[in-house]
Amino acid sequence: MSDVHASTDLPPDPVEEVVPYIPVVLPVVGAIMMFLLAMIAVTMA
Repeated sequence: MSDVHASTDLPPDPVEEVVPYIPVVLPVVGAIMMFLLAMIAVTMA
């Protein structure tokens, strides 16, 4: 009986390729957002 999950011709999952970069990208994007929001607050004050 053949196993369906044993085939290796499946394309790589894009989500699984991005997951290792999340711990780096998330704080960087958060810092950029904080800087932009602070700049907007200072400009409006």
